[in-house]
Amino acid sequence: MLHHLVDKHLHKNIITFFSFTLTLLSASFLGCGSEEAMKQLGAEERYELGMKAFRNEDYLAAIEDFKIVSLQYQGSMVADSAQFFMGESRFLREEYILAAFEYDVLIRTMPSSNLVARSRFRRATCYYELSPDAILDQNYSRKAIDEYQAFLEYHPTDTLVSLAEKRINELNTKLAQKDFGNGMTYMHMEYYKAATYYFDVVLDKYHDTQFAEPALLKKAEALSNRKKYTEAKEALEKFREKYPTSALKSDADKLNADIEAGLRSEKTKKPKMTEPIKDTGKQVPQPGS
Repeated sequence: MLHHLVDKHLHKNIITFFSFTLTLLSASFLGCGSEEAMKQLGAEERYELGMKAFRNEDYLAAIEDFKIVSLQYQGSMVADSAQFFMGESRFLREEYILAAFEYDVLIRTMPSSNLVARSRFRRATCYYELSPDAILDQNYSRKAIDEYQAFLEYHPTDTLVSLAEKRINELNTKLAQKDFGNGMTYMHMEYYKAATYYFDVVLDKYHDTQFAEPALLKKAEALSNRKKYTEAKEALEKFREKYPTSALKSDADKLNADIEAGLRSEKTKKPKMTEPIKDTGKQVPQPGS
């Protein structure tokens, strides 16, 4: 009786073990089959998987699918779209440097794609997004301006031209603010020569921004503080001519009074010319005379 019960229990365990093993093997085969099916996907199917993940905001999964299309199906009809949306996925993850690289790959390797113009614009926008506040280093601002200008040069009739121009003006204003701020810092430190340099940068490079007007007045003030009154007068006259209704008119009037006082002071301090030695007509005595 006991022997019969043991055999029955052992038989049940053996059946359970084989059932479990068969289940694992089935799952393994199914998994391998599913993985193999994924590997067999064509360019369009893989691209659609990437777009589905992209629309669901699963950008990392989308990047992986787009990368497979871009690398394994370079000659397919969707290769450029996959490369572009790889950049878009990076962009939406705020990985702007990586996004700029992906757009650049499309521009360089697929120059006939109709997505080149949009990629150029988005590459510029990556650097635009990286542009910091005016008080910080402005390398990304300059890079963004260069990229937007390249977009305008290559695609002058694109629908995004007006937005590119608007952003170039915005970035130029930020650069002008940076240089004007540098000039004001040197004014406060009484390093007037350095201040003049930065005000000149604003006037030369960013003359169409709102910082050109105060930069010209401050340049005149810096020159006056350096006792270069004639040059200061010329700068101030240029300011008055260019901005006749300026809100800074009272400051300009005060500065003009200081410059005039400086010019008068220069005239009174000019040294008198020394009189030449008069010729008495006497000749130098000769030896033996």
